[in-house]
Parts: sequence; C-alpha cells; structure tokens
Amino acid sequence: MKKIKRALISVSDKNNLKFLVNNLNKYKIKFISSGGTFKEIKRLGFHCEEVSKFTNSAEILSGRVKTLHPKIYAGILAKRQSRLHKKDLKRNNYDEIDLVIVNFYPFESVIKKTKNNEKILENIDIGGPTMVRAAAKNYKDVTVITNVSQYESLIKNMNQNKGATSLEFRKQTALEAFEETAFYESLIYNYFSNASPNNFSKKIILGFKRFEKLRYGENPHQKGAIYGKSDNLDLYKLNGKQLSYNNYNDIFAALQISKTFPNNKGTVIVKHGNPCGVSMHENKIESFMLAHKCDPVSAFGGIVSCNFIINKKLALELNKLFFEVIIGNGFDKDALSILKRKKNVRLINSENYKISNRNNFISNTEIALIQNPDIKNFKYSDFKVVSKNKPNKKTFQNLIFAFHVCRFVKSNAIVLTNEKSTIGIGSGQPSRLDSCDVAIKKMNEFHDISNKEILAASDAFFPFVDGIEKLVQSGISGIVQPSGSIRDKEIINFANETGTILLFSNTRHFRH
Repeated sequence: MKKIKRALISVSDKNNLKFLVNNLNKYKIKFISSGGTFKEIKRLGFHCEEVSKFTNSAEILSGRVKTLHPKIYAGILAKRQSRLHKKDLKRNNYDEIDLVIVNFYPFESVIKKTKNNEKILENIDIGGPTMVRAAAKNYKDVTVITNVSQYESLIKNMNQNKGATSLEFRKQTALEAFEETAFYESLIYNYFSNASPNNFSKKIILGFKRFEKLRYGENPHQKGAIYGKSDNLDLYKLNGKQLSYNNYNDIFAALQISKTFPNNKGTVIVKHGNPCGVSMHENKIESFMLAHKCDPVSAFGGIVSCNFIINKKLALELNKLFFEVIIGNGFDKDALSILKRKKNVRLINSENYKISNRNNFISNTEIALIQNPDIKNFKYSDFKVVSKNKPNKKTFQNLIFAFHVCRFVKSNAIVLTNEKSTIGIGSGQPSRLDSCDVAIKKMNEFHDISNKEILAASDAFFPFVDGIEKLVQSGISGIVQPSGSIRDKEIINFANETGTILLFSNTRHFRH
C-alpha cells in the first residue's frame, strides 16, 4: 500500500472536480495545480499550491512551459525504496508526489471544431502526457488517474486502504494511462498524416475507441468487440436485442451498397456478408418486394437496408417476414410502432451514416492489409461497347447497375438483373462457371424471365467462352465484364455470333 500525501492535479475536464478534491481532502492530501485547475480548486474553497510556487519557477512561453521542471519529475519518478533517489531528493530539497491526476488538452474535440492549424497546434498537450507517462512508469510508488470516470474507483480504493492505494489498483490505472497517452498521440499522428499526401506511411497508428463488447465473435467460443475512430457509429438502435459480431458485419456490407445509391432510393438484403437481393425501383414498396423476390430463401433471417425513410405501408410488409435487422434512413412514427411489435428485431436508424473514401482494413493474426475502398461512381466513359449489337440508353444504365452491384458480391461474382433489380446472384465460388450456374439456378427458381431483358455482370473477365456461353443460353441478352483476358477476342466473337450486347469495363472488381 502507498499512502498518498501529495497530489498534482491538472485537468482540462473539470467535471466532478469538487467530488474529487472533497474526498481527497479528508485524508489531508496537499494539492499542487496550475492554470484553470488551480483557480477552480481555490474557488471551491480548498487550499492549493500553484505549480510555479512549488517549483519556484514562473510559467514561460505563454504557458507552454509550466510543469516541465525537475522538481515535478523527480517527485514523480523517485523510487521510494532507493537510498540514492532519497538522497537526490533531499539534496535538491524536492518533495515526493504520490498522486498524479491529469487529463489532456481537448485535441480531439478541437480538430472537429476548427481547421485553424495554429489553434490545433496549441492544443497539443506536452506537459500532461509527460507527467502521466512518468507516473505510470513509477506505478509501484505513484498512482496515476487520467479520466473523470476513474475518480469513484480511486476514492473507493483509498477508503478501503485508509488513504493509500493498492499495487493492483496502481498497476491497472498505469495500464489505462499508457492507453490514454498512446491514443492521444495517435490523434496527433493521424492529424498530421491526413495532411500529408502519403496515404500509406511506414507505420500506422489506428487510435480506435471501443464502442462495445459483443456477446461473442462469429461463433460462441470466440470473443468479440467493435472499435472505431469516431465517438459513435452514427448508427442508432431503436429496438431489439444486442447486435452481434455477425450482425455488424452484415450491417456494414448492406450499408456499403445502399449508401452508394442516389438519395431516397434503393433496397438491399444481405445474408452472411453477401447481397442476396438489390433493387433501385422508384416505388419503395416495389423496391423491397423485388429485392426480396430475388432470393427469398436466402433472405430469410438476413438484414434489409432501405436507403429511405421506412413508412407504415412498408413496415406492414416487413413484419410479414423474418429479418434479424431492419435498417432505414429513419422510420416514421407508425412504422416504428408496427415494427416494434417484434421485440427482438433490431431496428437501426442510419440517416446520419455516411460511407467515406477512407482506407479499408482486413486483419488476421495481427497483420493488416489496407486498401482504398471500391466505391467510385461509374460513368459511361468507364465502359466500352465491344459488340456489334449496341445497347440503348436504358439498357446501358441497367448494365451499369448490374456491374455496380456485382462489385459488392464476393468473388467469383455473377449478377443477373432486370430493370435495376437483381434476379440471380452467384457468389463466392472458386470457379466463375460455378457462379454462373448458381446465379442462373436462382433466377430460374424464383423468376419468370419470358419476354424480359435479362442482363449479366461479372466482377472479372471470363477466361473462357464457356461462362458467357452458359449465360447466353439461359436467356441473357447483355453482359458487362472487365477486359484483360487473352481470349477477349473469342468472347467478343461469341457475343457477335449470338447478337449479345457486350460491354468491357476499364476496371476489375474482385471482393474477397
């Protein structure tokens, strides 16, 4: 146990400061502070020695140098059991500091509020993190507190130990202190990194906050949690059970598609990270119905994301089916009332959620793969008509829709569409020919394709004619695929022989 006799307090967040000093004062602890914290402690009616008086050294450089003084760091870093350290303290007339309570300049909130570089630089804390690191390093003798949320546990531990803290408590708060300094440095690093044209630096520092611990990972024997850079996900659960690891995985897969559609348009149904139905029909009810009709068997127990406000009529239709999660760009009052009848269904408001051009991470065994997201908007100029049979404007648009959906399907991917709605999706097959078979089977199982224009998209080129041949034989009249195969000419010749519209894309879109 380490009795606390002297505490250095310097906090930007002054919430619960009265509670803290009032409880510490019961143990006759001497307070040292500076700046606004010093003034607040004095205002609250407690005795406090200003840092400049304690060190006998005035603040300089407009307050940039206040606590950076040997007397401060000797008091924090001295090993209490070391005769040499005790001798050094006595010779220099330095006092031990047993408790360091510091939280940092609000750099994170400042960079959200302003782009003024000078103001941002002045909110990079130097003394605070330095004191915290020193105290955490010497946790065997010094207690360090870095967050208002720790005040109650500090006082509880001191009450249990008659004004002292336990080694176990100090070690835990030291861990949290290093977590805090590492995260703080990551914010500063990322601010400078984002200002740099170098997107892939030699080292990465993520600086993620944990949003919540999950019940488990993909399977019950695995642990899981969700982290991110911002303060929240901009996703608001309005009803239902706790979201799981798999729920989140599917939610992000669904949103990555639906949020690329024009405002107030588009329905996506996802199962196990893959879309099993997508529609951009103008009518909201029809949009959902067509997305569900693509593959109603796979849609069971999946996640539906509507890129528009869900109203009463759609809610009635949604309630007829079983979905784990329903996402909307808001819900009207009647829709919420209807959907909440199912207590377990998770309702997610995504109206504030936006996809961004920031890098994507895939991590395994503490190794990360990083790449830019595949979300660029397609233009007509991104495609080349290589067949003799030319598409009209409507067909061209529908082919672009098919290709757009295809890049969100796990490779090898084949997507069959009619009128900007999917009618067959083949995903995740090692063979592109197998993906054709799956997509065609789904189409034939759930759709009457007679007298309809059926179009197909492939995420990569067909290496042989057999794939495109299978599609044409099943009724497809137009195909879009990336170019690049040594057999591109054979594919074009086959398209011309069968009167099939064929577009080549400038880009490939694998998704693993």
